[in-house]
Amino acid sequence: MAIMDYFCRAGAAEDRLHGRYLHRLHSNQMKAETDVVFALTGDVHRNARALKQIRSLAGQGWSVHVLALKGDADVVEMPSGVHVETVELRHSRGFRFFREVHARMSAAALDVPASVYHASDLYVLPAMALAARSNGADYTYDSRELYPHVASTVGRPWVGWYWSYVEERYIRGSAAVFTVSRKIADHLSATYGIRAPVLVRNVPQKRELPEVSDRLARLAGLSESTPIILHLGQMRRGRGCETLVRAMQLVDRGCLVFLGYGPEKDSLRRLSESLSLDSRIRFLDPVPADDVLEVASGAHVGVTMLEDTCLNHRYALPNKLFDYLAAGVPVLAAHLPELRSVIQGYNVGRTVDPSDAGAVADALNNMIASERDRSAWIANAHRMAETFNWEIASQRFIRVFRSLLGAKRTVSNPAAAARTD
Repeated sequence: MAIMDYFCRAGAAEDRLHGRYLHRLHSNQMKAETDVVFALTGDVHRNARALKQIRSLAGQGWSVHVLALKGDADVVEMPSGVHVETVELRHSRGFRFFREVHARMSAAALDVPASVYHASDLYVLPAMALAARSNGADYTYDSRELYPHVASTVGRPWVGWYWSYVEERYIRGSAAVFTVSRKIADHLSATYGIRAPVLVRNVPQKRELPEVSDRLARLAGLSESTPIILHLGQMRRGRGCETLVRAMQLVDRGCLVFLGYGPEKDSLRRLSESLSLDSRIRFLDPVPADDVLEVASGAHVGVTMLEDTCLNHRYALPNKLFDYLAAGVPVLAAHLPELRSVIQGYNVGRTVDPSDAGAVADALNNMIASERDRSAWIANAHRMAETFNWEIASQRFIRVFRSLLGAKRTVSNPAAAARTD
């Protein structure tokens, strides 16, 4: 009931804010000075998808005002025409965190007149809808996850219901909805009665890479001859990380490298020590988003072990899958529908039950030992990169914004266009 009470009060507060800013809009004859306000709940310098989208928008000559949370990642250079405003919060989790996200993002966005307000996740969607309404603009929404069905809502039906309520309230008013997989798109369309969202997969930019970089081996303190099993990204429950650690007891040769961060990092480190595996498992800090492909190219196998604990995992196509493939690395993935369709459909690796340590170890031993299969997987991964890359995927994303902003705006910043995409 506390959640509902807050939501009702928040709705009334939005109406009051809307009235106040709409009055200011008309009385001062405000005009949009920014093409796109781009908001996300996280550190923009760590979010590969957001960085690619921002660069693509700037590459069209549009001005972009980014609203993001203050983080600790290394600052990534932005193209001309992009301004980053960071928002600091007092709370870091729970209901107070999301309430503060809404309040701070709403206040920040309302002060930036723009033509389009883009919500890069569900948690900033109400704030972008409010700012768009108050400034007479459009808003768009990137459903990067199936938010009401993420792992943190499992066993917490009221939390899942709340985010479903929020999503339903605002998704139908958005000028466009983007998402990362076909099954998530179908789910959103069927659940909310909207037209099919625009599919923009989590694929990396196309770039020339050395066949195999030794950078990962150097970071991990390993010889170049050591097969490296790489896990990119966050270490959280439901991502098969503990199973991977336990599987290493049965893996004949090689070293498991976790490259990233997350709440399970310390517990995984303790588990590896308790199993006397600390010499065969490394925990490395994340590298800048622009360096991921080069570093990953030194791996022998890339793993993505999402467990079938929620609908979001079942329908996911995570960044790391396409990062591995773009780096020419065969993939061992969880036996889930979307992942299976890529891995088996393009013959770029194997799938396995992510909760079965023995099966994971058997698959890793096979992938490390089988040179013939490995050669085929690598060749197929390189072929996939010719199609599954951001230069192609971003065309749908840009086409939507061109329809909202108008083709005449796309040459307003030619210098930015020359430097991106």
